[in-house]
Amino acid sequence: MTPGHFQSVFKKPIRFGSRHFTILITPTNLSDDSCKNNRLGLAIAKKRVKLAVQRNRMKRIIRESFRLNQHDLPAIDMVVMVKSGIDQLDNNEINQELEKIWRKIIQRHKN
Repeated sequence: MTPGHFQSVFKKPIRFGSRHFTILITPTNLSDDSCKNNRLGLAIAKKRVKLAVQRNRMKRIIRESFRLNQHDLPAIDMVVMVKSGIDQLDNNEINQELEKIWRKIIQRHKN
C-alpha cells in the first residue's frame, strides 16, 4: 500500500479491535485498476513494540495470517495496528486473536 492508500483508510475507517490489535478497513476503491484484491498495510510503532526483532516477528505473523484468510475476506483495504504488550504473546496467541478479527470482518460484510 502507498501512503495515499493509508490516508484513504484513515479518513473513514470501519474499526475492528481486540486486546492487542486495532484493524481499520475501508472498501477497496474499484476504480483503481492496480489491485482488485484486498490490500494489507501494517502500522507497528516503535513506541508499542520496542525491539526491531519483535516488530518484524509481528509483521511476519500478520502477513501470514492475512495470506491464509484473504480469500474469505471481502474486497477491502486494511491497516493493522498493534497495541502495547503484544510482544509478550507467543505466535499461537497472536494468530488466535487475528482469526477472531478475520471472522468478525467476514461476518459483518455478509449482511
